[in-house]
Amino acid sequence: MKNENIIYGLRAVIEAINANQPINKIFIQKGLKGELHKELESSARKNGISLSYVPIEKLNRFTRNNHQGVVAQISPVEFHNFEELVEKVLSKEEHPLFLLLDGVSDVRNFGAIIRTAECSGVHGIIIPKNGAAPITEDTVKTSAGAAFNVPIAKVDHLKDAVFYLQSSGIVITGATEKAENDIYEVDFNQPTAIIMGSEEKGISPSTLSSIDHQAKLPLMGKIGSLNVSVACGVFLYEVVRQRSR
Repeated sequence: MKNENIIYGLRAVIEAINANQPINKIFIQKGLKGELHKELESSARKNGISLSYVPIEKLNRFTRNNHQGVVAQISPVEFHNFEELVEKVLSKEEHPLFLLLDGVSDVRNFGAIIRTAECSGVHGIIIPKNGAAPITEDTVKTSAGAAFNVPIAKVDHLKDAVFYLQSSGIVITGATEKAENDIYEVDFNQPTAIIMGSEEKGISPSTLSSIDHQAKLPLMGKIGSLNVSVACGVFLYEVVRQRSR
């Protein structure tokens, strides 16, 4: 974590939260107590910011300055307001394309997905505030800089984002091996959002039950699934294929 990507000190981090700075994670010294500490924890949880309790030695490696037991990692990318992003895209695009990520937690997979999303014309990526991979230097590097070109929005609950998109006339397709139909049976020549789940758990059951279509990739080998970034690329380029005909 480079120094330009961190802020430190109890009051400084609290002010950064209140100013809606794009904070990926806050590292807090184990055993830290006090009213400011309680205020920091409360504000972080209210804003869906991940907290990690660590020994003071780890904080000392982040900075030699007086960190007061608190160091925050700042995202190199500014996040967009979800509803404003959707309305802006809908006002400009006849067939918008959104990508939702449910539980994708590996920063390199996330970076690879962002890169493919940018290349395939995705108009916005939507992730939950909790449980999603942070945007770090590794994410940006793996995305080949695409993280600066594709709007990314964070939401409190991905299921609420699904309902909002559906109410805006966008059809949601979820990638899951549990689907009866494969990807080539889905019509992507309409306003579309694709949702990808984590490699471990897939799309959460409550979200999966609320979407419009489920689709799977045909697999010819013995392994039961693809890497999520590879599967995402196949889905996005099937959209490109259909829309370019």
